Amino acid sequence: MGMNFTVRESSALYGLLAETSSDIILKTDLQGRIVHASPGIRRLGVERLAEVGPHLLDLVAEQGRAAVSRALDLAIAGEQGAQWVEFPAVTADARETWFEIRIRPLVEESGAVYGALAVMRTIDERRSLRDQLFAATYTDPLTQLTNRAAFISMLEHMIAQGMEGCLAMFSIDFFRTINMKYGQTAGDDVLRVFADLLREMLRSDDIISRIGSERFAVLLPRTTPEQAQAICTRVVTTMANLRQNVGDNRLAITTSGSIARIAETMDGTIERAELALFCAKAKGRNRLEMEKPRRIAV
Repeated sequence: MGMNFTVRESSALYGLLAETSSDIILKTDLQGRIVHASPGIRRLGVERLAEVGPHLLDLVAEQGRAAVSRALDLAIAGEQGAQWVEFPAVTADARETWFEIRIRPLVEESGAVYGALAVMRTIDERRSLRDQLFAATYTDPLTQLTNRAAFISMLEHMIAQGMEGCLAMFSIDFFRTINMKYGQTAGDDVLRVFADLLREMLRSDDIISRIGSERFAVLLPRTTPEQAQAICTRVVTTMANLRQNVGDNRLAITTSGSIARIAETMDGTIERAELALFCAKAKGRNRLEMEKPRRIAV
């Protein structure tokens, strides 16, 4: 069975698809002005096309105009290999909605380009799912802090940008004993309490992550070791003064901490912070240790 349509049938088929599809079909002239659009364009606040229609970029929010403009320029130049481009638009109800668009040239029999044909479709659900997957990849599900993968990425970024600051590490003291004696649920409660304490006591620019079972890391950008010491000492002291319900008991849970200056390498920075944390535990826990000064060979 063939699929050949007459010109009139093709026109009717196009009209049917344009009216029933959730996609928005647009035709522009060489300047990018819309000369024809399917009914779906009403979602973007365009009820009727005037004699001189809006420019395609008028439908695009500011942050997406550069990408859509490049795609339009390529189509007007005759490029056929169009890719989908994502961009935000403001709909008729003043709500920002994400779309994707694909633009192809309209070419006469002579080979001359006389306009462009574009297809737009909403991708809000897909972007929402992608954002959820991204958040799940970089979020610790128990504390809702960023996880070790996110911490490593952010520390690498700070070093690459040459940003000065400090790395603080904290570890809940005797955490394995808490888990073994009172159960994992009690241990989880302790972790959540400490995560909430960090959120409450640290500054908005500080980046808090859970990087291990009972271990937390904090990136303190544009912070001197002395400033970091004052901030983190308050954290250790406040944690020790709290009384937490653990099982049927109300206990004081302590934490050990360390501080290292962010240096030229990620591994070196983490190693020095971990060494200082080990020293804090070796010296009796419930304390903060600064990194040891590096020895300079003579």
